[in-house]
Formats: sequence, C-alpha cells, structure tokens
Amino acid sequence: MTDVAVVGGGPAGLSAALFTQKNGLETVVFDTDETWLHSAHLFNYLGIESIDGEAFLDTAREQVDDFGVERHQNEEVTTVEQTDSGFRVSSDESGVEASYVVLATGADRDLAADLGCETTDEGTVDVGVDMETSVADAYATGAIVRAEEWQAVISAGDGAAAALNILSKEKGEHFHDFDTPDDAK
Repeated sequence: MTDVAVVGGGPAGLSAALFTQKNGLETVVFDTDETWLHSAHLFNYLGIESIDGEAFLDTAREQVDDFGVERHQNEEVTTVEQTDSGFRVSSDESGVEASYVVLATGADRDLAADLGCETTDEGTVDVGVDMETSVADAYATGAIVRAEEWQAVISAGDGAAAALNILSKEKGEHFHDFDTPDDAK
C-alpha cells in the first residue's frame, strides 16, 4: 500500500506528488499525458520568464522522478474506489491501494463523480481551501475544481495545498514545506 495516489500528471498532480514524496510519503502518479500544457507557452508562471509547455513538463517530471515518485506514464485510471483502508486506484495495466487520493484530471470530473464527490452549482468538484472533497482523504485540484480559472500556476498551487493538507493530517499538526539552506541568516 502506498501513501498517496495522484491521478493526473499536469501542474496540479505533479506539484502534489512533489510535496508529498519530498516530505516522506510514498507517492504514485498515473499520467495519461493529456495535459493542456502540450499546447501552451508559459509567460505568466511566477519565477519563470518564458518556457514552452513541453519543456516545463519535462522539467517537472524530472523533478518528481528525482525525489523518487513512481510514475505510471501513459496509463489511464479507469476506477477509483474507497476501501476499508483508503482507496483503490486502477488502470487497465495496474492498480494501487493508497491512504489518500489526489484527483488532478483537468476538467474531466468523471472519476470524482464515480467516487461520490459533491459538486457545486457550476458542476465543479466542491472543495475547501485545503482541496479536500466531500469524500474524506480524497482531494481534487486544478481545473476539476474551477469553472474558469484554468491556469498552470493556479493548478500547481492547488496541488501544493492538497499535499500540505495531507502532510498536516499525517503529522498531526500544521505542516509547512519551507526549505532553509544551512547558511541562511
């Protein structure tokens, strides 16, 4: 059993995976590689002057790989089900049981609906600022929770918020991912 299963490999999913794996939670990502970033160029991503979406994805994937995230590339999740101990995430090729699930499926809300996540009047998955859905320990991030604000840096922030909430639950106190170099003043 893994700690966190992330469904989606765009900015939201990879951000969530980076934070959880980096901070000691075993994380698996299922990525169909259908992110909108393939046709994007980022001029508005804080800290990056300009980068092609493909190059951004390559860098993000390399970063999560370097932290040891297990990525199932080009593997579509077909079901997410609750179990007694968390969730079962399945594709045609494999499956994993996880304590937490993060749905980062772009505007595709089908898995969230199948899982029983409540929606808003606009049809988006209903979450709070912590990105947790009405299903305990199931999180939704990015375009799945937003009617219109579909933007890479917002999605990455949503993924980070979900990850920090998961980490806070696991550690039993508010958790902050803040790296300080040894020579900081």
